[in-house]
This record gives sequence, structure tokens and C-alpha cells, in this order.
Amino acid sequence: MKKTIAMACLCLMMAGPAFAGSSRADLQARIDSAKIVLDQIMAAGDKSIPMNILQQATCVGVVPGMLKGAFVFGGQYGQGVVTCRTGHGWSAPVFIRMAGGSFGFQIGGQATDLVLVAVNDRGFQDLLKNKFKIGGDASAAAGPVGRSTQAATDWKMNAELLSYSRNKGVFAGVSLDGTSVSQNYDDTTHYYGASHSFEAVLKGSVDVPAGAVPFVRAVAHYFVEAKNRK
Repeated sequence: MKKTIAMACLCLMMAGPAFAGSSRADLQARIDSAKIVLDQIMAAGDKSIPMNILQQATCVGVVPGMLKGAFVFGGQYGQGVVTCRTGHGWSAPVFIRMAGGSFGFQIGGQATDLVLVAVNDRGFQDLLKNKFKIGGDASAAAGPVGRSTQAATDWKMNAELLSYSRNKGVFAGVSLDGTSVSQNYDDTTHYYGASHSFEAVLKGSVDVPAGAVPFVRAVAHYFVEAKNRK
């Protein structure tokens, strides 16, 4: 019973941001932070995302400062943005939530930046779902690192999504099995000032807002650069 109550308390604590309305400034700051994270990761040279993955990516998600906490058991919660490749470039971004928990005798907490890369059309379709669980509804793998080296090829056969984390400057693949990813429809609607489906936005039917142009251009720069190096 005590464990159940404790779990409920942590879930409410970590879900709090989902119920508290985000201001337009909060949403813009989230997009700006996503660009900064991506720029810093890609500046790591041979310790960043491999070129052959950049070349095949269909969507990119960045969750700046995902929170992790643990007291007897662990939990995590974060909010981020996703853009997808279209026939004429990269789409305007949508907002997502990520949440999950795992039991373990640990006390502590940390914040880490997360990057999700969809590497085929199945990964793209996952992001059009209202909610899915990594490792359950969607196959995922810890992404290989090594920009200038040949990355492992197992992910080509088995993964729809590749996941990465960055904490204290260290960038590496990470397993996110059990973590749920859900569409943040309220934040997306608030940012655009109108209701748009995730499918419409991610397929390029909605113009990129001025505030999101730097983030989308950064994604386009890194992934077009990778295509040109084939």
C-alpha cells in the first residue's frame, strides 16, 4: 500500500507540468532549447550521431532537460518537439511529452537531454499516433555514436526509433524501453493559435512559424549535409 501511494504521488508530481498550461513564451523557449541541444550535440564531431543515420532519418525529436528522479523507485518526465522530413524540406514542429518509470533502490535525480531519431516510415507513423510506448508499441534501440565511423547496422533491421541521451556533456545511446511518448495537442494548438492535427503539421501542410525557423533550419542543415556526403 505504501509503495502504491508513493508511486501515485510521484506520478502526480511529474505529471504536474502536463496539467499546468504552458505560455507562448514557454513553448518558444522549449523550441529554442531544442536547437541549442542539437547544435551542441552535432558540434561533438566524431562523438555525435553517425552520418548513415542522419542520411536515413525521417523524423527528429529533441527533449531538452528531461527530468529523472528516484526515491525507492524511479520516474522520468519531459517535454520536447519533433520535426519530420517532407517532400520539400522539414516540417514545422509539434510538441510531445515523454513519461515513464522504473523500480529500483536508488535515491537521487538528474536532468538529461534526449534525442529521438525515426529511421524509417514505421518510426514516422509511430509519431502520428496519439500515444505509444517505446519497446512495446514501437521498436527502439540505443543509437550508435561515432560520426566518422561506420555505425552498427543492426538497427536497420530491428529499430523504428533510435534514442540518445546527453548528460554532463557525455552523448551516448540510451534504452528508453517502457517510456511512453504522447502528442501534446494543447501546447501545439496554443503555439500555432489554431487546431492542427499532428499528421497535417508533420507532413508539411502547415507553414513553419517564424519562431521555429531556426530550429527547423538547424535540423535541415545537419541532415542535408549528411545527404550531400553520400
